[in-house]
Amino acid sequence: MTAEPLMRMRLRVEQDIFVVRQLGREVARSVGLETQDQTRVATALSEVARVLLTVGHTDVTFTIETIGVPTLHVAMAHPGGGDTARLAEQLQQVGRLVDTMEVDDDGTGTVVRMARRLPSGTSLLTPDRMDEIRTGLAQHVPGTPLDELAVQNQQLISALDEVRAQRDDLARLNAELEETNRGVMALYNQLSEELEETNRGVVALYAELDEKSAQLAAASEAKSRFLANVSHELRAPVTAIIGLGRLLTDSGSDDLTNEQHRQVDLIRGSATDLLTLVNGLLDLAKAEAGRIEPTWSEVDLKAVFGQLRGTLRPLATRPEVDFIVEEPGVPTLRSDEVLLAQVLRNLLTNAIKFTESGSVRLSVHQTDGDAEFVVSDTGYGIPPELQERVFEEFYQVPGSKPVSGKGTGLGLPYARRLAGILGGALRVDSTPGEGSTFTLRLPLTS
Repeated sequence: MTAEPLMRMRLRVEQDIFVVRQLGREVARSVGLETQDQTRVATALSEVARVLLTVGHTDVTFTIETIGVPTLHVAMAHPGGGDTARLAEQLQQVGRLVDTMEVDDDGTGTVVRMARRLPSGTSLLTPDRMDEIRTGLAQHVPGTPLDELAVQNQQLISALDEVRAQRDDLARLNAELEETNRGVMALYNQLSEELEETNRGVVALYAELDEKSAQLAAASEAKSRFLANVSHELRAPVTAIIGLGRLLTDSGSDDLTNEQHRQVDLIRGSATDLLTLVNGLLDLAKAEAGRIEPTWSEVDLKAVFGQLRGTLRPLATRPEVDFIVEEPGVPTLRSDEVLLAQVLRNLLTNAIKFTESGSVRLSVHQTDGDAEFVVSDTGYGIPPELQERVFEEFYQVPGSKPVSGKGTGLGLPYARRLAGILGGALRVDSTPGEGSTFTLRLPLTS
């Protein structure tokens, strides 16, 4: 069990880099770390703070883990997301100053976590001692940047004295101290200039990102218009082909040979597949262009489930697959009945296509004020690294083949967009060889 945090602070300006360095050293001293380890912890904190402050304010939390090996933990978080891999590479050298360092994105921002094991004697960190440390840290008054420079200089002097204690005299030590002072000041000035240059680069990068975002939005809008126009123009001739094929095979038309029947059926089947694809493209283009406006009303889920059970049962014709639509655990919710039914129909149709044996099941229950619709199957399953890609247009999992019908790769992307329009979200959990579970979560009230 992790103890209550020792101390928290927020870094906002460059000056706070010195403050967090001093506070880190004070925390390390209070919990029993040796002088060199205090310096390592303080240096690691200041270096990470310098990097994180370039992208926004940073919250710092100090905690002691007393279970098992006593350990000092430091978490440094800022609300903006980013390239965690690049940040980890930047801090690779800093990670050598502590036992462990991790950089990750917890969904609300980037977090850098550091840990340093404490000496065995720290088992005396009783709750009363921890309270004393918290009180002392709360009363700690940060020094000025010059004070911190003086402390750093003293640490350097101590290190030099330990290494060369047998050879250096007081005069040489004073000369080295003076040289160190000049070097530290020069380094401080250099770091300040680099920080200023980095800030200018970040501003320029944000401007470029805004420009790229505008270009991407324009390209996306153009793509949606193109899909909508092309799909609309294709529907008429494709529908005509299907109609002509039906006329050719009608009982009132001239008799066809078996070969002609086969060819006409092939033409009709291909045209039907093409019409399905065109309709999918048109629906997706409408969703992307924001042309779908929900019609909110109280939806009777029992009626919706009954309709889905009746219209989709003819698709589940294989005896090896049980098609199960459970009685809804949520009687009603406020949503768009047509769009909701479309999402569930797409999910169920997709499950039936890729399930060779076992079951396809639809259920709904209430969770934390929301309704969760669950469509589960015992089909091929989806590898973890591909589970988000199935929501991309035209993408199909390599090696998976529909047991019945044909897939276009548009049903799941369209279903996720409709889920967003309805104010909810669609996710998938799957295990290859065992099946998949698609969960649609919607608010009970719009």
